[in-house]
Amino acid sequence: MRTLTLVTFEDVREIALALPEVEESTSWATPAFKVRRKMICRLREEGDVLVVRIDIADKEYLIGSQPEVYFTLPHYDGYPAVLVRLPAIERDDLRRLLTAAWRYVAPAKLVASLDASG
Repeated sequence: MRTLTLVTFEDVREIALALPEVEESTSWATPAFKVRRKMICRLREEGDVLVVRIDIADKEYLIGSQPEVYFTLPHYDGYPAVLVRLPAIERDDLRRLLTAAWRYVAPAKLVASLDASG
């Protein structure tokens, strides 16, 4: 049985700011992280739910495969974002998700430069 280490917004901050050109900002009066003014993720008002920009196909897959971690609300129907319960997600999964979100919103040249350097 896996032991889940509680993920906090500080973990989100650490992971997000490690991505190229990500800056801390706000969105809808909540803490957010953006790459070149495009939102990657933001903390919802509840304080333990993260809104993460992601391709709609990936959103549907995540919600279907791990509904205890990923979900949506009618407000986000048809919108490329998934909601994440921070207390339910593994840190490595959060890192993969935020990296995917960064790739989704970052300009193609920035993504290509990261791929070329790594």
